[in-house]
Amino acid sequence: MAQLKVQQKKSSIGCKQNQRETLRTLGLKRIGDVVVKEDRPEIRGMVQTVRHLVTVEEVK
Repeated sequence: MAQLKVQQKKSSIGCKQNQRETLRTLGLKRIGDVVVKEDRPEIRGMVQTVRHLVTVEEVK
């Protein structure tokens, strides 16, 4: 199954509470953090919520 590499590019300061919680749920704590997650609808939805704060790449 494909995987997604998610990297936090911007700070969550000034963002809504649900966006900060979504970043924490993804495992991102600070700018530059990278996590690799399975490509599932739940993860895609979380990435969509914080799309302005992260970059996403598909990894085989």
